[in-house]
Amino acid sequence: MRMHVPAMAPIGRARTGGNAEEPRDNSLGEFLRARRSRLTPADVGLGTGGRHRRVEGLRREEVAVLAHVSADYYSRLEQGRERNPSPRITESLSRALRLAPDSRSRLFRLAGLNPSLRPDTARRQVHPELLRMLEASHRAAAYVLSPCFDILAANAHAQALLSPLVGSDQNLLRILFTHPGARSYFTEWPSAVDGSLRTLRLNAVRLHRDTEIADLVAGLSAESADFERRRREGGETVGLDRAYRKVFHPAAGHIELSYRVHRVAAAPGQHLLVGVPAPGSRSAEAFTYLAASVGPQP
Repeated sequence: MRMHVPAMAPIGRARTGGNAEEPRDNSLGEFLRARRSRLTPADVGLGTGGRHRRVEGLRREEVAVLAHVSADYYSRLEQGRERNPSPRITESLSRALRLAPDSRSRLFRLAGLNPSLRPDTARRQVHPELLRMLEASHRAAAYVLSPCFDILAANAHAQALLSPLVGSDQNLLRILFTHPGARSYFTEWPSAVDGSLRTLRLNAVRLHRDTEIADLVAGLSAESADFERRRREGGETVGLDRAYRKVFHPAAGHIELSYRVHRVAAAPGQHLLVGVPAPGSRSAEAFTYLAASVGPQP
């Protein structure tokens, strides 16, 4: 599973839609503008710094930040120059604009998508063999990642382990680069980033038509200078079979886990990570303490 690519080879690229002229039918853009105008910074937890705002509602740039997309991409959506956002971006926009279920469904329909696509359907995307292995990992932290590093499923131990970082954002790579606590949680952050980027590069090569990977890369490139720099530096394009992670959990302290990575050919890009501490170690004690907080497993 090892191959080399030129150092400057990009992980992916953003999709662009249409030409520079605004289409006559811009229902999606009009909907986004209308919903944006109804929100205030206070509604979404943004401060104004005491400054007077000349316009009502949120700015485009503020919605872009909340939805984890670039300001340029969001502008293209409102202007009608991009009309086909992916399900992931559409869901992010729905959360950013605080849409009620009916409005969310309308947004999906305007984007040409099925409104039944929901985050809680992610587990259904997991290959059954990986899901069986996850559910059998009672004494380990186990979770399944999609090709673009969305957490599709996780057992209770993994949820407890990742709880300081994982909330509304379920993308582990975006968490690594944008969560304010990521560098203190992953005590060897560069190593965690390098391993993740290697796998993402491999997924981008093998799944070159995967728009979710391209969307993630475009958003992170705009949001994180560290990500953009590391992406341009390039590196190995490999899938890891083993990984070693050191984390600092606020409730349990330092924990070191050895991970085995499992894949199945029928689900390209999906991988199950199963992490366990060394028997009898301080990490094993901390992990046992953390596991006790989630209660007995079925």
